[in-house]
Amino acid sequence: MPSAPGLIVRKAHILVTTRALLLENIHPDASARLVKMGYQVDTLPRALDENELIEAVRGVSLLGIRSGTQVTARVLDAAPDLVAIGAFCIGVNQIDVAAASERGVAVFNAPFSNTRSVVELALSEIIALARRLPEKNTQMHAGHWDKSAAGSHEVRGRKLGIIGYGNIGTQLSVLAENLGMSVYFYDIADKLALGNARRCSTLAELLESVETVTLHVDGRDSNRGFFGEAEFALMRPRSLFLNLCRGFVVDHAALRRHIESGHIAGAAIDVFPEEPKGKGDEFVSALRGLPNVILTPHIGGSTEEAQQDIGEFVAGKLADYMASGATSLSVNLPEIALPAGSGTHRLVHLHRNVPGVLAAVNRVLADHGVNVEGQLLRTRDEFGYVLTDISSEYSEAVLAELHAMDVTIRLRTLRSPLRAHPE
Repeated sequence: MPSAPGLIVRKAHILVTTRALLLENIHPDASARLVKMGYQVDTLPRALDENELIEAVRGVSLLGIRSGTQVTARVLDAAPDLVAIGAFCIGVNQIDVAAASERGVAVFNAPFSNTRSVVELALSEIIALARRLPEKNTQMHAGHWDKSAAGSHEVRGRKLGIIGYGNIGTQLSVLAENLGMSVYFYDIADKLALGNARRCSTLAELLESVETVTLHVDGRDSNRGFFGEAEFALMRPRSLFLNLCRGFVVDHAALRRHIESGHIAGAAIDVFPEEPKGKGDEFVSALRGLPNVILTPHIGGSTEEAQQDIGEFVAGKLADYMASGATSLSVNLPEIALPAGSGTHRLVHLHRNVPGVLAAVNRVLADHGVNVEGQLLRTRDEFGYVLTDISSEYSEAVLAELHAMDVTIRLRTLRSPLRAHPE
């Protein structure tokens, strides 16, 4: 089994990266991919709290999580060997991305891999609520036979309001229209309407226009408490409500009041402000016990197809980053990919984005007689990221000088040859 590539130079600390920790039942294909690359991979089936994670990440170079594990600044401080974090899901609000960037830790996620699974769940729940299937199912299990069509509707012809018109919102828009629904959407960004979808200029306009509302906003902190008493009050009487994005965006107490009053006819909720850490832990919610509410345990992307795709995708991004420094689709670092050189070593330099860094790096190399074979620099906000392929003859003094630069955040060297890994 090949040794894991890469040296980390950070505060005069050098180590060979070997360990990966994957939490929360990440698909085994992710572990297999990293094992094939030469990493020692440990897995756990559940999320860890902050103190547990602080203990678990010591000596870990790659960390894989889903949505239940919080990676805080305290955790990052306890993990000086950590090089990259993979969020095997869409969102990264469970990670302190700013703190990770400051410590030179790359963050990757899977923004597209589970889109179809989430869309299919949303559509199935819209149909189930419109046909009052949760109530019919409960009655049947209790031995009651009721064939009444009262309150049961087709979705064809209904008006669907999509709040958040990103990857999931747009795909839902297309498929809902194919089912005969009229689609309205609202997004704070200027988004192109697909098909016959109609853009609403305000949230109030959307809520007053549609019979079904579904949330697909991102996890930015400004969306906390985004949908509450005022927004439910604006919805049309006997509307349906779905949230499959983030638990903290909705006031569940307000939702319960509007369901109990009859203003909201039914709801489907997949995400919650507080969620159990693992299977078998008690689930507590203000929405329990309501017959016309579908509650699911954060399974929007939990299909075997989506989890396999996510496992392969994120593990591939982590492997590529470790092997070549490639940051394609990184959440926090400038995106860069330099083709592998021949007979070279690669310097991976993350630094503060200030003028003159590239010249300073090359001056150090020139002073030591090190020839540059290939080089690429990208910047993003306050960070700069440069990949430099150099001749194999260089001394530890070169690394020490680069590390000692005031702007250096993290320096890695990748051993020759740079291996190309299949996607």
